[in-house]
Amino acid sequence: MASTNQSTSSEFAVAEKSSGVYASQALLRWSLVIVFLWFGGMKFTGYEAHGIAPFIANSPIMSWLHAVFGIQGASDVIGTLELSTAVALAAGAFVPVLSALGAAMSVMTYLITLTFFITTPGVAEATAGGFPAISALPGQFLLKDLVLLAASLSLLVTSLPNLFSKAR
Repeated sequence: MASTNQSTSSEFAVAEKSSGVYASQALLRWSLVIVFLWFGGMKFTGYEAHGIAPFIANSPIMSWLHAVFGIQGASDVIGTLELSTAVALAAGAFVPVLSALGAAMSVMTYLITLTFFITTPGVAEATAGGFPAISALPGQFLLKDLVLLAASLSLLVTSLPNLFSKAR
C-alpha cells in the first residue's frame, strides 16, 4: 500500500520545489493566485455581478446560473469557485496534487470564459469591418484570457511531469 501512495504522489510536482526552467512556473502560480483572489473577491460586489451578467446571460454553459441564483447569486457562485481556485493554487505550492488540481480548475475557468468570445454580442467591432477586428469591451477584455489559459496549462503540465513523460 505504501508503494501505491508513493507512486501516486511522485506523479505530481511543485514548481517551488523544482530547479531550472520549472522553478519559473512558481511565478505563474502566484500570478494566477493574485488574479483569482482579486477577481473572485470582486464577484461579491454588485458592480461586478452586473458587469459579468451579459457574459453569463449569453452563455449556453452558464446561463442557468441566473435562473437558479439570480444575478448576484450567480456572481457569488462564480466568486466562490474563483476563490477556491486561488486556495488550491496557493496550497499547490506545498501539496503537489493540489498544484495539479488548482491548475486544472484554472484551465477550466479560462476555457469557459473564452467561449464568451463566441457567445457574447459585441465582440466583433462592426465599425472596423467586423471580425477579426474586436471591440475593446468585450472583445479585448476576453482575449486576455488566452494568455491566462496558456499560463494555466503550463502550470498544469509542469504539475504532472511524470504523467506526461510516460506518454512520450
